[in-house]
Amino acid sequence: MIVLGSDHAGFPLKEEIKKHLEDNGIEFVDVGCYSPERYDYAIAAQKACDMVISGEAKKAILCCGTGIGISMAANKVKGIRAAACSDYFSAKYTRLHNDANCLCLGSRVIGCGLAFELVDTFIYTEFEGGRHQTRVDQITAIENGEKVY
Repeated sequence: MIVLGSDHAGFPLKEEIKKHLEDNGIEFVDVGCYSPERYDYAIAAQKACDMVISGEAKKAILCCGTGIGISMAANKVKGIRAAACSDYFSAKYTRLHNDANCLCLGSRVIGCGLAFELVDTFIYTEFEGGRHQTRVDQITAIENGEKVY
């Protein structure tokens, strides 16, 4: 299952992504926001990322105006590897090499067509593991306050 979240600026894009997921039979849950009224991205990020960490959802897709603020908030949740992406290559390789579990999109940066491509790429691309696992392990070590150098 995918968990979706947004602030007010990302709300319109999140709503379009919901339709895209429904049209493709992909199960999801929406943790807000539910209108274009002001809503802070940190709240949506934490709600969605908590579901990923607990195992209730496999991945999160978050939207704000740029994708950057919500990615910063998401990356504060221990165990989350969030990437703000606005191109195919980044969305693909953040899964292949970084095992990202949270995709962040900017509704003021990309349109729906590109967003759908990035969402599909993020959902269906598997982590390569191997030499990349070492780097993911180093990220986890840093997150745990350990030195990796």
